[in-house]
Amino acid sequence: MKSGKALKIALNIIFHSKLRSWLTIIGIVIGVAAIIAIVSIGNGFQKDIQEQLGGLGSDTININSGFDRASQCPGPQCRSRPGETPQTASISPLTNREVQAIRSIPDISAIDTLVDGKTEAYYLGETASINIEGVDTQVWNKMTSSTLAEGRFLNPGDANAVVVGNVIAKEVFKQQVSLNRVISINKKPFRVVGILKASSGFGVDDRKIFMPFSNARDILEKPEKTYDALVVKVRDQNNIDAVEQEIEQRLMIVRRVTTDTKDFTVISMKTIQERVNAILQGFTIFLGAIAAVSLIVGSVGIANTMFTSVLERTKEIGIMKAVGAKNADIIVIYLLNSGLVGLVGGILGVCMGVGIAILIPKLGVSLAAGGRPLTTDVSTSLILFTLFFSMILGMIAGAIPAYRASRLKPVEALRFE
Repeated sequence: MKSGKALKIALNIIFHSKLRSWLTIIGIVIGVAAIIAIVSIGNGFQKDIQEQLGGLGSDTININSGFDRASQCPGPQCRSRPGETPQTASISPLTNREVQAIRSIPDISAIDTLVDGKTEAYYLGETASINIEGVDTQVWNKMTSSTLAEGRFLNPGDANAVVVGNVIAKEVFKQQVSLNRVISINKKPFRVVGILKASSGFGVDDRKIFMPFSNARDILEKPEKTYDALVVKVRDQNNIDAVEQEIEQRLMIVRRVTTDTKDFTVISMKTIQERVNAILQGFTIFLGAIAAVSLIVGSVGIANTMFTSVLERTKEIGIMKAVGAKNADIIVIYLLNSGLVGLVGGILGVCMGVGIAILIPKLGVSLAAGGRPLTTDVSTSLILFTLFFSMILGMIAGAIPAYRASRLKPVEALRFE
């Protein structure tokens, strides 16, 4: 039997059982639409997170005192040693020894020494608890990924000057912090020389006030020549993994620790991006798998429809076999029938799923009250995969009914009531 004739018969079966076929197709539509919508939300969320992480500087490496064992090696096999806190193995401040140890690495272009903490700020009759960060004014403006809305960055030689994050400037106090105004921090006056733009990343810098390192150390009462963190800028971000390993090895020698007794954390923004991407990809796959369950349920409906169709058309099958149709011809007809049901359901499901994905950002739907609206990303590969998967799933669901139809004997089929 020619393929064109087999296709015509398969279409005829669908058209002569419209209600049952459409009820079956609806099950496929729901499954495909769910996969398209959920996976596109996951892809959009992942893309949004990548853009935000990209704003934090992919060519920088952070070095912090204290080793976060929970994030580096989760699980019972990585529990802290006796006497350690659950989060950090040991907290020993970074010093000039560490700075000198890593300064000679050729691929490092700059090192920013940081101290940070929380204190009280007073502005125009209001008091608020704010985060301050002391930075090296010689390199900070070259390393930060934040940009200015007004004013300038801190310059070498600045004293009692601050750059204010966007949220601090606009939301913390009833009256907005403006350029060249004085803000009192821990009872010491500081002049505002710059205000940062709202961050495109996670807004880490938006909620901080930046000042020269020496001022921050005095306000926070930090010991001389000690740092809470170091930020290293790499000349070529393609070498960031090698630089990260080199820094870790040198610090282990300087601080006289081993892998088991490590008391510092070295992590690059590239590593953070890779970890977050892996988590988000797994999350998206998990959601897609859940949505695929409804598509599998729809395939059960296809199988049920095919079994019913075989019973209803037993005599017709007997007639076709009596006039020369082979077993393979009957299998092809019913596989095409079930495949077409899956394909039509897939096409309609893709249209519905894409429509939902387009509608979600326009409605401003977010995961939390006041949060950023969800974005979606519908890829061509996702559409093609769901169409192919729905068609193949339909054919698989119709395989057993098609086989049973092909095994019918002409004489018995013609006698069937």
